Amino acid sequence: MVNIENVTVTFQTKEASFKAVDAINLQIQEGEIFGIVGTSGAGKSTLIRTINLLQKPTSGKIWIAGEDITEYTGLKLRTIRHTIGMIFQHFNLIHTKTVFDNVAFPMVIAGASKEAILQRVPALLELVGLSDKMHVYPSTLSGGQKQRVGIARSLANNPRILLCDEPTSALDLETTNAILDLLKEINKKLGITTILITHEMDVIKKICNKVAVMDKGVVVETGSVYDIFSLPEHPFTQKLVAHTLNLELPFRILQDVQGRLIKVVYNGDRAEEPILSDAIRTFGVDINVLHGKIEYIDEKPLGVLLLNINASSAQIEQIISYLKERTASVEVFHG
Repeated sequence: MVNIENVTVTFQTKEASFKAVDAINLQIQEGEIFGIVGTSGAGKSTLIRTINLLQKPTSGKIWIAGEDITEYTGLKLRTIRHTIGMIFQHFNLIHTKTVFDNVAFPMVIAGASKEAILQRVPALLELVGLSDKMHVYPSTLSGGQKQRVGIARSLANNPRILLCDEPTSALDLETTNAILDLLKEINKKLGITTILITHEMDVIKKICNKVAVMDKGVVVETGSVYDIFSLPEHPFTQKLVAHTLNLELPFRILQDVQGRLIKVVYNGDRAEEPILSDAIRTFGVDINVLHGKIEYIDEKPLGVLLLNINASSAQIEQIISYLKERTASVEVFHG
């Protein structure tokens, strides 16, 4: 559906030029929810805006449904943009217009008939749970309700692609989860290809099928969300995942721990198997669990344990080998 081919965006200042996006290649399949994650300044917003050419690439190509749209202008550009909806971080509602008129606005711009608008807008407001807010103004709405209006507006022209630019970063946790559930429901109901950027791995974990990790304008790692969480390869990705899974131990524990400290990742069906108790029985040593959890990512279990093993070096190596044969990964942290 969307193919980003060797895209670079360079900005020029008085002193120098810098690459906000550097030679990025991504393939996003029809109907999936694709996340782009990175810290502030990673180039996420610049990249997503190249997809609808709000930001023209300095070099490279943007393909949509097999069409190279990079050089589109005028009518061709307006036509392709009607197939791409966009949700903004700060809602971007018109405060002098009612909720109905905000949602209808893209249809008016596209030249839709009054009858089409009267039919579609109420259906969209019902989809996002705001049928009772049709004739009120944005100033009376909560942040979550404003974002629901933004979502309805983004769907007005029945787009094939939905771009989400940090759609939950201005919302509290409960509202964030509700908005993410809504986006997932819309993706499932409408089959709309959804591309979402965020600085929060929790958002990626909750909603996305695939993810690209960006750092300093470069995509450092891509893959299924499950694979990225279970076996992150790049150090930057590993740091993001560790922070999200909350596996960082207090310094005091790290300072005082005796023996070997290891992290074990279980994935798939093995996340629910008694591998650790089997290891204790097999080798007859105590294994102390310092931290552990099982998460469900993309409806698949992922187990992570931080273990302390205090035994002879030979025994520890045997246990590590045993665990490596039965788990996704084993990493020695200490000792």
